[in-house]
Amino acid sequence: MFNRNNQARTEKKQEKIDAGFMAKHFPEVASIVISMMYTQKGAKSLRRTVNYTPDSYAFFKVACLSNDCVDGGFDMTRIITSMIRSHSEASNGELGCDDSGPRADHSAIVYEVAIQYA
Repeated sequence: MFNRNNQARTEKKQEKIDAGFMAKHFPEVASIVISMMYTQKGAKSLRRTVNYTPDSYAFFKVACLSNDCVDGGFDMTRIITSMIRSHSEASNGELGCDDSGPRADHSAIVYEVAIQYA
């Protein structure tokens, strides 16, 4: 399990680097704010906010809260790129963890995305 977690961390770090910077891919975007409320069976809800600026990586995947989750999480890429294409400033919804495992204790999020344009 330890090797699998290290490998997953290394792969995630490389994915961020490969994604490039926001300024290059989305020069019209001044900032992106993702506000999330995590929920997980048997755990207290947790609020989290992730901020992106032009010098942030254009990597919009957020980790799952489950300790057993290695390959899952919440991929916000489609949501954010769709918003940018349509020049939308706000969106909200719900997502479940993308992990393909059979565990029922993965987290889910209720999210709000706010984008400010330059």
